[in-house]
Amino acid sequence: MKVYYWSPFITKVATVSSVIRSAESLVKYSKQNISVSLIDAIGEWDQYRHKINSKIQIIKLNKKNYYDYLPRDSFIKSRLSYFFIFFLSFKKLKNLIISKQPNFLIVHLMTMLPIFLTLFLKSNTKIILRISGLPKLNIFRYIFWKLFAKRIYKITCPTLGTYQYLIKKKVFDKDKLYILRDPAILLKDYAEKKFNKISNFHFQDNKIIVGIGRLTKQKNFLLLISAFYEILKKYPEYILIILGDGEKKSEILKFTKTLGIENKVHLVGFQENVYQYLIKADCFVLSSLWEDPGFVLLEAGLSNTTVISSNCKNGPQEILDNENNGYLFKNNDLKDFLKKFDEFKKEKVSDLNKKKLNLKKEIKKFTLYSHFNSLRKIINLEN
Repeated sequence: MKVYYWSPFITKVATVSSVIRSAESLVKYSKQNISVSLIDAIGEWDQYRHKINSKIQIIKLNKKNYYDYLPRDSFIKSRLSYFFIFFLSFKKLKNLIISKQPNFLIVHLMTMLPIFLTLFLKSNTKIILRISGLPKLNIFRYIFWKLFAKRIYKITCPTLGTYQYLIKKKVFDKDKLYILRDPAILLKDYAEKKFNKISNFHFQDNKIIVGIGRLTKQKNFLLLISAFYEILKKYPEYILIILGDGEKKSEILKFTKTLGIENKVHLVGFQENVYQYLIKADCFVLSSLWEDPGFVLLEAGLSNTTVISSNCKNGPQEILDNENNGYLFKNNDLKDFLKKFDEFKKEKVSDLNKKKLNLKKEIKKFTLYSHFNSLRKIINLEN
């Protein structure tokens, strides 16, 4: 059996790790003879070769590496890059599928191209559409999915909420929809990284609030900083550390200066190891406007860190089990966040520990083996 993955990207997003780990789950746990490959459209996978299992083949569509040269620092520029990838890869991806005839092509990002190519393919390759997050079902996407629904073999959803949402919208036949949780957690990875020390940063006697994510509108860090400004009035011992890069960085820095708290807010950029920060944190805050599911909630839980999250669609409510595993505040609501933060500060240690333990139990659903067990049923692998 041959399984190919298609997931071109121009920025570092959580989906990248999910694709690598999904492919690894197949080569690690399958008892069948299975060939697994990642399709490299623009050289995007070169930087991850050291992380990819040697049994996973990387198939390059282009000899030249375009990844480093594509614009990505604004919405318009990133869309131009996606158009470039679409037209650059059209013929080469088509020829690859025809010549190699993979049994399954699992498509994550830029899914329109491989789905559109089904019009030109006389192939037995089955397309599995991976919904990586709660989809914005605009009229264009709705029509496209409706037109090609019969050409898509199966559709996988990362959360129960997304699964129910797509059933409600009646875009695909219900029997094609499956819940496939991402392999977000590698226990071995955590064990190796948790003891690493943070270089060039001194915490002194501060308590730490951590936020993690790309500096984009979705992550809503301006709300977190506004709340942090209010928190300092009652709890001046705190500092805020935000891990991530993105197009909103200059706006966020300017906002902290306007509030006069630039010395209390630290933007440390993208970090390969988030655990070393989470372990030291008093709490982790997810302020996003939407998530699906929100991998960093699981990473915080594994680090034994209390989670305070917006109840945004779609993952946090499911992962935090309606506050049994953490705290949920109304989406984009400053007052409600401050209320939940005060609840957290006044909570008994025993009740805090119970929430942490509950969240750790939830993590089991997102391990490599759990992902494999779900995926093997979708592609009809024997146990």
